[in-house]
Amino acid sequence: MIDTAAVIRLLDATTMEELWDIHTRCMADYGFDRLIYGCTQFRTATSLGNPDDFIVLTNHSPAYIEGFVNGGLYFHAPMVRWSLENDGACSWSLLETRLAANDFTPQERAVVEFNRKHNVMAGYSISFKSLHPRMKAAIALTARPGMSQAEVDFLWQEHGNDILALNCIAHRCILSLPYDSSTRALTDRQREVLGWVGDGKTVQDIAILMGLTPATVEKHLRLARHALSVETTAQAVLKAAFQNQIFVVDR
Repeated sequence: MIDTAAVIRLLDATTMEELWDIHTRCMADYGFDRLIYGCTQFRTATSLGNPDDFIVLTNHSPAYIEGFVNGGLYFHAPMVRWSLENDGACSWSLLETRLAANDFTPQERAVVEFNRKHNVMAGYSISFKSLHPRMKAAIALTARPGMSQAEVDFLWQEHGNDILALNCIAHRCILSLPYDSSTRALTDRQREVLGWVGDGKTVQDIAILMGLTPATVEKHLRLARHALSVETTAQAVLKAAFQNQIFVVDR
């Protein structure tokens, strides 16, 4: 039966760090001691978007993240490919099936070998149903060292629905919390002016509301566009809203 206390803790979390700590502890109780969650809200037909805009949460070792995320191996990871093309949960036994069929590209084989070196051997991946066409999010649940894929699959038969539900709840909670990457964080003034733009106010309106000159308002908008790496103020409002940097309560 699903841990209702864990659900309540997830729903009550007020920061990304708090939520992630709760969720990793909960999954560790099931035997998944290393997780990596990724989300993009700016996917196109040919790109996952700017990596600086990804939400990435993990408790893997720094050495693993350096290679898998920062080194770009994730782009060729077979289970990431599966997650981009599917919704739901998938056993990593799929990798064994594809390996037996000699169905890996050289890049995919390199990822599998890298995972073996870091004892990322058995687990499950969950690809979440997207809320809009440009979004995709997934989480990889790595079983603790020494646990076989057969043991993971047996565990999933017994508790898979509960594990899936907890991860779906955590995913929805993540989307509701502010996520300020170091290269995309806005100042309070930038958040405020973007919020007023989102409310339909003109630069002159905002200047009066904030007690500033129109030139100062324009400066804050320009700096917000730069911080978010976008060209227009409309794009800045959209991206800041996606990242929950504006229109949020009690930051």
